[in-house]
Amino acid sequence: MSSSEKSVTEHLYKVLVIGEFGVGKTSIIRRYTEDKFSPNYKLTIGVDFALKPIEWDSTKRVNLQLWDIAGHERFGHMTRVYYKYAIAAVIVFDLSRPATFDSVLKWYLDVNQKVMLANEQPVPILLIANKCDLEDTVLDSKMLEEFCQQHNFIGWFATSAKDNVNIEEAMRFLVKNILELTAEGAKPSEHISLHQDKDYFDTIDEEEEISNNSEEDTKSKCCSI
Repeated sequence: MSSSEKSVTEHLYKVLVIGEFGVGKTSIIRRYTEDKFSPNYKLTIGVDFALKPIEWDSTKRVNLQLWDIAGHERFGHMTRVYYKYAIAAVIVFDLSRPATFDSVLKWYLDVNQKVMLANEQPVPILLIANKCDLEDTVLDSKMLEEFCQQHNFIGWFATSAKDNVNIEEAMRFLVKNILELTAEGAKPSEHISLHQDKDYFDTIDEEEEISNNSEEDTKSKCCSI
């Protein structure tokens, strides 16, 4: 191994990708990590994640764990478990569905209530206005700029997973902010490993099983009344 290879440092960051169902979270992640797009919508059940390796510069290699959190309301009870170890978040809304923007603050507050950095500061949050390729979308740049400033988002991007517009730029902006934070000493509230601890996934499985059993019990009780 050469001296230059030895000087490269590895960084692993867990980033949440959240927002209402159907806004394009999975499509954004897939475009960014695989450079692929599928027009066929598939509801994310619970959580999924993808890894994106980035050769940031000659001395840094970044591995992004992008966690695709289900936007459907009935999965909301699990977010505390899914948010664990995160150092940043991306909130996505659909420019063609104004109601999804109305829910942005709900997701913003959910993140701030359930996860923070080790220094007890909020994790950086990026806002993404997706589906800018659609003709009937209205993008109010001034309003979004003021919204982000008012609520301390690190910024916003108008994107299209379909046409690959601003996906790379948005994620690079986020990584740049994360690296600046960690250079100042900020870090996730808990340790994260590249392959994740087995106990962590066992916890998720147990939580889901408890939740599913509770839902089934409730349905049984309702049906027996």
